[in-house]
Amino acid sequence: MKSFMDKDFLLETETAQMLYHEHAKNLPIIDYHCHLIPEMVAKDHKFRSITEVWLGGDHYKWRGMRTNGVDEKYITGDSTDWEKFEKWAETVPYTLRNPLYHWTHLELKTAFGIDKILNPSTAREIFDECNEKLQLPEFSARGLMRHYNVECVCTTDDPIDSLEHHIATRESGFEIKMLPTWRPDKAMAVENPEAYRQYIEKLSEVSGISINNYNDLLDALQKRHDFFEAQGCRLSDHGICEFYAEDFTESEINNIFNKVMGGQQPTDLEDRKFKSALMLDFARMDARSGWTQQFHYGALRNNNSRMMAQLGPDTGFDSIGEWNTAIAMSKFLDTLDKENLLAKTILYPLNPSANEMIATMLGNFQQGPTPGKIQFGSGWWFNDQKDGMERQMNALSVLGLLSRFVGMLTDSRSFLSYPRHEYFRRTLCNLIGRDVENGEIPAEEMPRIKQMVEDISYYNAKNYFKF
Repeated sequence: MKSFMDKDFLLETETAQMLYHEHAKNLPIIDYHCHLIPEMVAKDHKFRSITEVWLGGDHYKWRGMRTNGVDEKYITGDSTDWEKFEKWAETVPYTLRNPLYHWTHLELKTAFGIDKILNPSTAREIFDECNEKLQLPEFSARGLMRHYNVECVCTTDDPIDSLEHHIATRESGFEIKMLPTWRPDKAMAVENPEAYRQYIEKLSEVSGISINNYNDLLDALQKRHDFFEAQGCRLSDHGICEFYAEDFTESEINNIFNKVMGGQQPTDLEDRKFKSALMLDFARMDARSGWTQQFHYGALRNNNSRMMAQLGPDTGFDSIGEWNTAIAMSKFLDTLDKENLLAKTILYPLNPSANEMIATMLGNFQQGPTPGKIQFGSGWWFNDQKDGMERQMNALSVLGLLSRFVGMLTDSRSFLSYPRHEYFRRTLCNLIGRDVENGEIPAEEMPRIKQMVEDISYYNAKNYFKF
């Protein structure tokens, strides 16, 4: 019987162990998609407790606690940090076989050097030990990034954001890059006319452009796109339910824009036409700037309307959605390809039933000289655990080129989430090591195998994004 989470955790063979310890473990981290709060990096935030850094904003843990019967006051309510931590410690023993169990103990081990199992009997000593260490300078926001050998992070930012904290971080001389990512979802959200009009007013203010029609909207967005580029932005990201590829005319899009700005609700078809037009225009901006565009699609968000009204979005009430999106995705990518304006693209499906569809869609639009120009993004959200990562890599392996994969990201708000890169690298090495020892990959190709592991862990992302 193996010990829990020893140095060879998840590494089932000698080859896997060698690949991880000698070729993956010590490589820097490029976290090219995350939700860190830039102000925390700019001000080198000091965390008051393990509860703040660990449970604040972590809807993965919140869902687990709710499922375990914990009252909401101990999750998002006004209970004390200790009371919330205690309830999480009570929940942890019930998360066996859930990735939360692995993540919890990997973070305790790698950040705080704590090998104890978290449960009610150890909760107080772990809480106190973590809080004591969090008072040390090396446990600040920047300190944790240094500790985990982070080279670059890309945050997620709205076009109206001032990026003041990115600028301040860069000008402070902080050696780790923090770059913005263009996330223009609100510029597409015409389904809520009142909120949309308010957003357009803010966009007009920050861009200095009076927005009276669709072309004005594009001018304002392009100005902000240029500003983001000047601050080091090289990626966009789009959180969409599905892909949009409706036929439309220029006059239709102008009429829809005017209708929404006048406070009228668009029809479903009008909503889809507007999103189709704007997604294409965003993609053209990215292509002309040499950016990479990312599409995170397939989330069914805010399912619990009662809790949405109480807590707002991103609080743990989202799930995997079901949309038949292959035809629209193909049409969207093909439209841009015909214009020679298809940027480097990363596709992240939330529903794993789309894995093989995505893995085959990539091959339709690959084009030199960029290796892996169209990417199958790493297992996202509900899939960023061992089983989900294996399924994503297996689909990519048999239907594409795993060797050209740009690897893992945290997609997290937490400064303690960097061990997800370790979790991914261990899973990757185990997959490849198993194939070598089963005779499915020739051991004679070991130099190529070692390079493959290093590339997926770090170098592919480094070369693809050119950070």
